[in-house]
Formats: sequence, C-alpha cells, structure tokens
Amino acid sequence: MKILIAGAGAVGTHLARLLEQENHDITLIDGDKERLSLIRDNSEILTYLGNCTSLNDLAAAGVGSADLFIGVTPEESKNINSCMLASNMGAKKTLARIDNHEYLLPKNQEFFENLGIHSMIYPELVAAREIAMAIKTPWTRFWWELCNGTIVLIGAKIRNNAPLVNKYLYELDQHVKQFHIVAIKRGGTTIIPKGSDQILHNDILYFATLKKYVDILPELLGKKSFETKRLMFMGGSRITMRTIQQLPQNIDIKIIEQDRERAEFLAEKCPSNVTVFIEDGRNAEFLIREGISETDAFLALTANSEANILGCMMAKQYGVKKTVAEIENIDYISMAEQLDIGTVINKKLIAAGKIYELLLKADASNIKSLTFANANVGEVIAKPKSKVTRKKIKDLKLPPDITFGALIRDGEPILVEGNTQIEPNDRVVVFFLNRSIKSIENLFN
Repeated sequence: MKILIAGAGAVGTHLARLLEQENHDITLIDGDKERLSLIRDNSEILTYLGNCTSLNDLAAAGVGSADLFIGVTPEESKNINSCMLASNMGAKKTLARIDNHEYLLPKNQEFFENLGIHSMIYPELVAAREIAMAIKTPWTRFWWELCNGTIVLIGAKIRNNAPLVNKYLYELDQHVKQFHIVAIKRGGTTIIPKGSDQILHNDILYFATLKKYVDILPELLGKKSFETKRLMFMGGSRITMRTIQQLPQNIDIKIIEQDRERAEFLAEKCPSNVTVFIEDGRNAEFLIREGISETDAFLALTANSEANILGCMMAKQYGVKKTVAEIENIDYISMAEQLDIGTVINKKLIAAGKIYELLLKADASNIKSLTFANANVGEVIAKPKSKVTRKKIKDLKLPPDITFGALIRDGEPILVEGNTQIEPNDRVVVFFLNRSIKSIENLFN
C-alpha cells in the first residue's frame, strides 16, 4: 500500500515506523528540514520537504497514486484541508486528525465524505476512553474486551507480595484453566513467554482470561480490587472534560485548575457531581485539606509532563491507590513506568496506534495496538484449510513473537493450551509483536 503521511511530529513519525514494519511504501511530508533529516538518518522511510496544503508539493510527493493519505499535523485545519486536496488529486482514502468532537457525529459523516475526508480521529476522545476504563478497573494498567466481552485482555504490574512472583510459567498448574499469560513487559522489552520464563517483581503481565475468571486475578498479582468513588483531576484539559463524560455521575469529582478563566468555564460546563478549584495541583497543603488521602484515584492531565509525574508521585505518597499521568514527552514514558505512577497516557502514541489498527490487514475484526508494549492483540478468524487448523498449537512451531490467548468456537469462549486444536472458523485471540503481521496472515489465510 502506498501511504503519504503529512506531519512528522510524534504521531506521524510513530505511525510511519509502525507501518514501515509491514513493508508499506511510506512517504512522510513536513516543512521542518531538521525533523525529516533525523527520521532519514534512523529509518528507511522516504521523506519530502514541503507544505501539505500546497498543490505542487502534494503532487511532487506522489499524492496522485497514494492508496491512503493521512493528515496528522498539530493543526486541525491543515489536516482537513490537506485531506480534501489529496482526495481531489487522486488519493483513494484519507484520514484526518481533528480536535473538534462535533465532526465525529454520525449526522456529519456524509458531509465530510463528500469533501473527500473518509476517516477522522480525535486523540483526546480516544485517550479519554482509555482513562475511563482505567478508572473502572483500577487494579489494572490495561483492560480490553474481545469477542463481545466474553474474553478480556488485562495488563497489570505484579507486586512483590504476589503469589506469582518468581514462579516459572511451567509451575503455574491450573486444574481448570482460568488465565493465559500472553506477554511479559520487563523494562523496555516485551517478551512472548515460554514455560521456562520466570515472572519477576515489577513485571507488567498481560493476561487473556474469561470474564467469569476476572475476579481471581487481583489476588494473584498482589492487589485488591476496589470501586473508585472519589476522583481528583489535576488540570482541566479537554481530556479531563472528555473523561468525565465517560464516567458515571455518582462519582465525587474534584478538578484542580490553575487558570482562573479555564476554571470558570469548567465550573459552568461540568455536571453537578464535579467541584472545580483554582489552585496548583502540587500544593501539598491544599491536597491534604481537600482529602487527598481519602481519594481513590488521582489523574494528572495537564500539558506539563513533569508536573503530571510529580503530581502522581505525591498522590501515591498520600495513599492514593490509582494514579494516571498524561505524559506527552515520549522520552519520559519508560521512566514514569519505573516510578510506579500507574497508568501512563500519551495521546499522540494512542492516536498513532489507533490509525495503525485501521490498517492492519490480517482477516481480523477487532485489533488493538498496545502502544506501551510495542505489540498488538486481535481477533483473527481461522479460515478452512489454513495452516493454523492442521495441528495442535504445541506442534505448529509458531514464530517466537506470536502467541494465542483464547478462542471462540460456536459462541463459547475457550482458553487455549498446547494441546488445543484450532478448528476452521474459530475466532482466535492472537497476541503478536508489531513486526509479525505477515506471519499471522500466513497462518490464518
């Protein structure tokens, strides 16, 4: 597929690198010469120095023969305009990054398609949905439902007091299979585990399990499940507003916002269960006075990554069980994970991952890019006579960067084991590293 990406910022660059692994023909267009030279020096991605709203530059970059044009510059108007131009110049499909929720309303879909804009992504809304899920399942770092909710993929950090610590996978004897560990993230490395791999303190484990077994997992990880009834937001950003819209109104919510004008706007727009304070969210005296130690979750969503990290560390010191930090400086993400500040949100990487999901080609109805694990999980249908149906899983000689977590057969969810035989038309939950999409196509098609 020939893909032209306008915008060599964090979203465009991360997306280009993901797509490069799938052997797509990628061209990145941007007006910043230094940014493009840095990309050229560290990858084989083609770059073009130019303006994505210039007809001459788009034509020279090859938009006329593009299968897909993606506008992901920081400016919404530029993305909209460049997609309109690209579509009219011959690009088969377009996708624009936007900042206006109104554009996504179903009633406006046909209007934008007539303009030549076929898909849109609103990073703040995607991030808000992830944050809301983190609040609803606070003992997890990641929660994703597959196969209509019958199978759940869970990511969670393992504590020192957990029964699983220091165990080898072959030691995890389950009389009735209740979970399957599909990946281990250790530091910056994602491992697709074998029986000989050991679970260590501070590992982030990714489990495939059935909905009926979810309640057994917190104890195995050294954690307790709890309901979040009191939330505190540091920063009244658009993500804060979108997150609140995703949450039930029986939760007591406090927003701490330094800017008076923004705070007054929030107070006017927020529902009755939200109280807005004009204050610095790192003011310890204020936090104590407002009951930080009785707060269930602290969400630091300001535009300042350092402030968000410090805010979450402070909240942890006061006993807050769940913290969420928006970290837009990508270099800080691995450090934040090591500091144990809980769920890390980066809307740029989430947006890139969401676009990447749309482009994955295996016959999958539901694929999720796990941004911080450098991996993907998806539901893939086993076609009749495909390689995956010919032998038991243990005899398939799967590549080391692919594993199966569960499957749906005749509407029934099943956790897989080495002796499981995949049958034609089974819907299989596959966990795979970014570079292995081709292997999945070969197995399932």
